[in-house]
Amino acid sequence: PTLVTMAKGVHELKAKLEAEHGPSFDFGEAGEIHEFLDRFYMSRIGIRILIGQYLELHREPHDSHSEGWVGLINRHTSAAEIAEQAAFDAKYLCDRTHGDAPEVVILGRTDGTFTYIPSHLYYCMFELLKNSLRAVLEYHGTGGTMPAVKVIIADSESNEDVVIKVSDEGGGIPRSNMPRIFSYLFTTAKPAFDGNPAFSSAGDHGTDSPLAGLGYGLPISRTYARYFGGDLNIMSMEGYGTDAFLHLSRLGNRA
Repeated sequence: PTLVTMAKGVHELKAKLEAEHGPSFDFGEAGEIHEFLDRFYMSRIGIRILIGQYLELHREPHDSHSEGWVGLINRHTSAAEIAEQAAFDAKYLCDRTHGDAPEVVILGRTDGTFTYIPSHLYYCMFELLKNSLRAVLEYHGTGGTMPAVKVIIADSESNEDVVIKVSDEGGGIPRSNMPRIFSYLFTTAKPAFDGNPAFSSAGDHGTDSPLAGLGYGLPISRTYARYFGGDLNIMSMEGYGTDAFLHLSRLGNRA
């Protein structure tokens, strides 16, 4: 898996830089490395889209792709359905890791559809929900009452973007950490490389991956969103919770 292999490589690079410059070395200040990784992953997404689109368009028609599909692109992508699937998978991971998981509530425009690549939206939602579920569980503890994670979808035919907010009450992020949340390998969890057999067979993302510890969830999700002109923004209140705003451009006729 490319993401895991690259994450492990950058993790080793970070360890080497810390050995050379001391444990106080801030990897978030390594601008050239981050710019290279941003370009690398943006190019990788583009190549995967081109290859995947070509292969899908040349496959024999099958039942799983109903009307509305053009290769990888679905002209009737349902943000609510994808959020529901991502929530199911993220809750499974959280329950497997901690023995419990908060509920996920989907609100807003749940019946809307738009043109997008569903796999990209799923990846972003999966990563954001993993972060929120873990934060809520660790902040409130298991065995008690945990507030639900809210997914709010704002969608209208007149809207420029489809906007999805993932809101949690997981204690928030310290303001000093906010500039580094999109830094590769910045993670508040223990690094998930050593002794984890899942990395030998797991894909880039899925239910075989760890709940946290790669440090790639937010930066890669933002890259997926930005590929088609969207964005990902994080607003946090330390001591309360975090809101993630995922902006997705309507592909429309560009698809």
